[in-house]
Amino acid sequence: MTYRINGFQHIGVAVKDMDSSLRFYRKFFGLDIPFFDSVAAAPLMKVYTRNEVITKRASMILNLKGGCAMEVIRATSFEPKGPVFEPQLGDHGIFVVQIKTPDIYKSHAFCAAAPEVTPTDITERATGEKTFFIKDLDGNNFQYVEGGDWYTNTDHHSGGVSGCTIGVSDIEKSIALYRDILGFDKVVLDEIGNFADFSTLAGGAQKVRRVVLTQSNIGGGFGKVSARTTIELVQSLARTGRMIFDERIWADLGFVHLGLDVRGMKPLGKVLADQGFGFTCDSNDALDMGNTKVHCTYIDDPDKTWLEMIEVHKVPIIEKWGIYLNVEKRPADKPLPDFMLKALRFSRIKD
Repeated sequence: MTYRINGFQHIGVAVKDMDSSLRFYRKFFGLDIPFFDSVAAAPLMKVYTRNEVITKRASMILNLKGGCAMEVIRATSFEPKGPVFEPQLGDHGIFVVQIKTPDIYKSHAFCAAAPEVTPTDITERATGEKTFFIKDLDGNNFQYVEGGDWYTNTDHHSGGVSGCTIGVSDIEKSIALYRDILGFDKVVLDEIGNFADFSTLAGGAQKVRRVVLTQSNIGGGFGKVSARTTIELVQSLARTGRMIFDERIWADLGFVHLGLDVRGMKPLGKVLADQGFGFTCDSNDALDMGNTKVHCTYIDDPDKTWLEMIEVHKVPIIEKWGIYLNVEKRPADKPLPDFMLKALRFSRIKD
């Protein structure tokens, strides 16, 4: 059996105030459909939590208009802390998360009228799309990017997650993982310079090399919704970067991991191990979380950015109706039927 990576499943973000952050993400990104919201211990994460089992509340949320999900996490067994220094562009880890929108001007006007955020001016990204940035309640960088590939026409001004920007120390080493193993095989951009669209970010005036990768193929159960995703690698050529989670643990504040949708975890694990990226933790087959069953593993990229691999076995679509998705025998690239995906709208939370 071979493996397949369908692209992003979600971005993990740890926050200080869970309920306020969930409202924020519903308001600004339309992430109003929860798959789960529960408090549980995280024994799998001991390798990233100084060998202690922490507990956390976690909620997986989706925008049915299009885009990937976000897993919002709040530690419950300790008080999470922010970075011990001010992260800048090129520091190692997930520094920006992209949110796609069909109308950049509509999204900008919405943000400009909201008291919670101060949007930057609209500029043009180096890849050609119009874009602007906001910060969430914890100061995390989110970037609206004009894009397409929409699944439904909801009334929200934006879609969900479409990509992320990861700071690295050596782009060539990182490409060997993200492009050659994890399936982001298409190079959209590879340039060196000072980029105008970065100018409002901390450290955004420095000279960098940036490489934007995407997938030639997409698929999987939620492929119609998530559509194509991108990974942007940024290496500072002006200074030595620092790990954003230096002196902190998983579930401290910030973008804690990138989750990838996998089929064929065992053959993937062999390829990763052979290339020096072996699993740092492994739930060993199906992790049973009530009506949700998944196989979860983690690896570190060359700069210790945390990457989660998720092979879904069974997930609730509408739990209260007893509608579940069992994907173990489904073809890896086959999307869910529309009636099942669109039934998710009945779980929408409205403020």
